[in-house]
Amino acid sequence: MKLGIVGLPNVGKSTLFNSLTKAGAQAANFPFCTIDPNVGVVPVPDERIEKLGELYNTKKVTHAVIEFVDIAGLVKGASKGEGLGNQFLANIREVDAIVHVVRCFEDANVIHVEGSVDPVRDIETINMELALSDMEILERRYAKVAKQAKMDKSLQKEVDMLEKLKAHLDEGNMAGTFEVPDDEELQKAFAEYNLLTAKKTIYAANVAEDDLADDGAGNGYVAKVRELAKAEGNAVFVISAKLEEELSELSDDEKKDFLADLGVESSGLDKLIAASYSLLGLISFLTAGEDECRAWTIKEGTKAPQAAGKIHTDFERGFIRAEVVKYDDLITLGSIAAAKEKGVVGLEGKDYVVQDGDVILFRFNV
Repeated sequence: MKLGIVGLPNVGKSTLFNSLTKAGAQAANFPFCTIDPNVGVVPVPDERIEKLGELYNTKKVTHAVIEFVDIAGLVKGASKGEGLGNQFLANIREVDAIVHVVRCFEDANVIHVEGSVDPVRDIETINMELALSDMEILERRYAKVAKQAKMDKSLQKEVDMLEKLKAHLDEGNMAGTFEVPDDEELQKAFAEYNLLTAKKTIYAANVAEDDLADDGAGNGYVAKVRELAKAEGNAVFVISAKLEEELSELSDDEKKDFLADLGVESSGLDKLIAASYSLLGLISFLTAGEDECRAWTIKEGTKAPQAAGKIHTDFERGFIRAEVVKYDDLITLGSIAAAKEKGVVGLEGKDYVVQDGDVILFRFNV
């Protein structure tokens, strides 16, 4: 999974990136300190895979990972090349979802590019630039398809969809709220447009440390972000990027104690991962053995052969069956042999839908 961290300059993007990845991206109190996108790969915390490693006395434990891309600050006119312009927009097109950092704190020492704190205005500024960039994509596609449709009438349905989609964006809507017709070809075409405003967004409401304990409930800025996100069908999580950067320097035990003292249950990374998995409909299945115990990220609803293909294409191509045991059963019984004896290891075929926490051994032949 690849997430792009975006936002206006000086809202806390690079500070958040530093805390998530400990990659040391430059953070400074002026716009465009992040000129090239910084990339960091972060393991997804999952104690299940650690416990499996202990159970199997495995040589290697491999967590699922999230790739974070810290993308340069956006300003008005980016779609026309202002600031870092199209370079920024091109980087966003490569990600699975957008983490949009919005400033929800007052601090006279930190310059705001617009001169005041207003998260909804800031969101609308970025959304407008994304929509303008999408319109350019759609205009080019429309010109091409409309011309071809004069010779090939089967393309007229895409022309009709493009006209409706352009009107939808013109009215100030995001492509993510557009109802794509129930037509396989049109749905494929829509996906191929790779529109920025069609990507799922997680709003990171960046607050002062004092607002963390009640999860931003008393912060009026956060309330406005939540209201907007609800209308869009997107997610929000509350974070203090500055605090997260401090936490990133602590050991796991120190981190837990520090969060407990603040009355906070989860770190920002944990909140972001939970929000990402939920919004994108992701789950993890597990593989276990003496050589390696590993977590694999898949879409909810994935069937066994396609899950096997995440490990290797040969596994999907030559899929025979999946031997599946629930994680809790395996840990409780202490071994796969005991699980088989109790009859809780299922032999599943091609139609089996993988569940979160399934521990799977795939049988295949190529």
